[in-house]
Amino acid sequence: MKRIYMDHAATTPVDLRVAAAMKPFLSGRFGNASSLHSFGQDAKEALEESRTLIAKAIGAGPDEIIFTSGGTESDNMALKGVLKRGDHMITSAIEHHAVLYTAQYLEMQGVQVTYLKVDRFGMVNPADIEKAIRPNTRLVSVMHVNNEIGTIEPIAEIGKMCRSRGILFHTDAVQSFGKLPIDVKKMNIDMLSASAHKLYGPKGVGMLYLRNGVKLVPLMHGGGHEKGRRSGTENVAGAIGFAKATETAMKGMKAESKKMAAFSEKLGRKVLQIPDSHLSGHPTRRLPGISNFRFAGIEGESLVIHLDMQGVAASTGSACSSRSLEPSHVLIAIGLKHADAHGSLRLSLGRGNTAADVDYVAKVLPGIVENLRRISPLAKQR
Repeated sequence: MKRIYMDHAATTPVDLRVAAAMKPFLSGRFGNASSLHSFGQDAKEALEESRTLIAKAIGAGPDEIIFTSGGTESDNMALKGVLKRGDHMITSAIEHHAVLYTAQYLEMQGVQVTYLKVDRFGMVNPADIEKAIRPNTRLVSVMHVNNEIGTIEPIAEIGKMCRSRGILFHTDAVQSFGKLPIDVKKMNIDMLSASAHKLYGPKGVGMLYLRNGVKLVPLMHGGGHEKGRRSGTENVAGAIGFAKATETAMKGMKAESKKMAAFSEKLGRKVLQIPDSHLSGHPTRRLPGISNFRFAGIEGESLVIHLDMQGVAASTGSACSSRSLEPSHVLIAIGLKHADAHGSLRLSLGRGNTAADVDYVAKVLPGIVENLRRISPLAKQR
């Protein structure tokens, strides 16, 4: 059976060039980067070269990059590391749960949190942030690209406003790193989270950009690795893979973005011919490759299962919460009713997809929707 993967916003396959770069550090060059002998120093040198390459991709210095286990740890580190009881932070209602749940935890520790509403496209209004600022506002955290609907937030504008007010600005760039141009200096970003497995690197490795001068209380204590900011023996092979994935993504960013935009446009044009179908997210300020459709009268979980039976991998939203029966908090935040939010389908394209893949999905999807509506009690109630 034909197998098509259209869930790249959840994770991506490891690029063969990335795997090749990692291989030597899984066996022959296996040293601990903290060891003084030649095995350790070889690993240390490779680790620092990787740090430098990743830093260059966002206009940062290598000493501003902290390797972590992924985007979730980076988000937790950023928020928990700078906020204390009595501080106030501002975030949006559509953030990844790695930010939202951390914010909720911090509320229990005495941190005040403002959750900003977004418009029907999932866009944060910088003016709303300005209105929400208090004398004790310490941090603003707004993601660069929403992982479910692909909306690109105005982070440069938000960063400029925060810097002028002396407020720290963190952005979760897990979906945008390596796909959109980022300059942390020009965008006035103080902290930025990214993860390797979203751009054809390995799982289990990410990074937090921490601007020089920003003080951070470590989330993890131990041997004082990463200059005392994140203890734990460094994942050297993972960092090598992350760096190679970053290098590959940066070189092919323009061409890949153009390809994804063309495929997404074609997919949207065909899918939206299905009766009572809609596209969620911003019509123009959206990451090429992420399309979130909704179909009245059916459930997204059923769509995903039936597409999988036809060889197509898709999702109803974030992979981190796809087993939950609750509707997407992102779709609810943009004003959808629960029944409509349940009928969502996220198709996220990637490097390996072809025009033929788009045509195949556009061919099988209408029949699946029609069949599900025929048996759906939700459709009969409309």
